[in-house]
Amino acid sequence: MANTPQAKKRARHNEARFAINKMRRSRIRTFLRAVEEAIVAGDQKAAAEALKTAQPELMRGVTKGVMHKNTAARKMSRLASRVKAIA
Repeated sequence: MANTPQAKKRARHNEARFAINKMRRSRIRTFLRAVEEAIVAGDQKAAAEALKTAQPELMRGVTKGVMHKNTAARKMSRLASRVKAIA
């Protein structure tokens, strides 16, 4: 366990950041799930709309440091190709 005041503060700070990042990851997954559900349902218009709303959320996750840029790009690319394949 942390002994110095600085280490104790870092531990508190890390817990707070973990909670915030967990919330952001959950939010991103929710948007991705909406796209997945629309794809499974076969509704291309709904899937395209869901993808359009999910893309900024993914990029926000990148700028906030929740996920790597290439990971977000890969997810967007794969979802976009699956949405396009519905047509």
